[in-house]
Amino acid sequence: MVKKNKQKKLTLFLSGKFDYSTLIITLLLLCIGLIILLSASTPKSLSENGRSYDYIIRQGLVAGGGLVLLVVLSKIDYRIYRNFKWIIYVGCIVLLILVGFIGMGENGARRWIRILGFSFQPSEFAKVGFIIFYAALLSDMKEKGKIKKLVPGFIFPLMFLIPVAYSILILQNHFSATFVIGVITVVQMFVAGSSFKYFFGSGAIGVIGLLGYLLKNSTGSSEGFRMGRIQTWLNVESDLTGTGWQINQSLYAIGSGGLFGVGLGNSKQKYLYLPEPHNDFIFSVLAEELGFIGCIIVIALFALFVWRGIVISIKAEDTFGTLIAIGITTMIGIQALINIAVVTNTIPVTGMSLPFFSYGGSAMLADLIAVGILLSVSRNGKKSN
Repeated sequence: MVKKNKQKKLTLFLSGKFDYSTLIITLLLLCIGLIILLSASTPKSLSENGRSYDYIIRQGLVAGGGLVLLVVLSKIDYRIYRNFKWIIYVGCIVLLILVGFIGMGENGARRWIRILGFSFQPSEFAKVGFIIFYAALLSDMKEKGKIKKLVPGFIFPLMFLIPVAYSILILQNHFSATFVIGVITVVQMFVAGSSFKYFFGSGAIGVIGLLGYLLKNSTGSSEGFRMGRIQTWLNVESDLTGTGWQINQSLYAIGSGGLFGVGLGNSKQKYLYLPEPHNDFIFSVLAEELGFIGCIIVIALFALFVWRGIVISIKAEDTFGTLIAIGITTMIGIQALINIAVVTNTIPVTGMSLPFFSYGGSAMLADLIAVGILLSVSRNGKKSN
């Protein structure tokens, strides 16, 4: 009997309901990301501590632990998270506020907490937490028939973003994380069925608020750093050695790659010319070493991930599963889109990591945890994918 039960559990895990496509795409992105990180991080690691492989060793260990969590979470029924939505929300807000006061500071922002010698970035995990919270909240509103109404279906959910904006945007000065969480929430609300007409008014308010925030970062005699980035974006050659340094070095790297690249490991821009070659600008190193073809392959993999995520959301067993799947898909997709747009100067420079590629244990772990939950939704779908 015990042996039969074990076989039954193994069969369930290997059943057709498990979305192998998403898993394979994730593993491909992760493997390519680690290979590029090995190349991109070596010069910086060597210059900082005399060792070439510190970054890749740490990232590899985190990736290994993240894959274990991915497998475990893919086996856990995602529906149990719905019972803890308020605990998840309050826990995330409290942690984010604490970061603003006791967190580690770097470049004028407090975004990290150090515990027992290890530092982590709570906002990365909060993205996943808020996805679960909003999936549960909006599911409740839809089941009660209130999702189309202005107050319970639109204003009420948006009110919970106020503490998020305060804790991340004001206390941590982390615009990109606030933007990503806001986009994810709006997408979840739209998919849940919130009335489309309400988005127009809120969109106008959002634009006004964004402009006000940017102006707030300006001083009377000189532009603030965000306004400076916008000016550089509009005229990329206006300040080659100042605010335009990183984007120009990025464009040099991408242009040098040509069609097939200069070869894996042969990037020149990573030798301390390109700021953050192992992090926000790792795609530039990829473009230089693997060329246009390599970029297209990576972009295609992200596009396939988004497609499979949408399929999983459509086939989810309930609204809660649909909203979790679309939230996670949006989180990975929007971050990849913004990162690639930044390094190609399609949009102004902002700090945004490339999922599965950029160095950063918190982001890597949060992304793999999210994929594990996404796979759980796929296993409990209406039918095989």
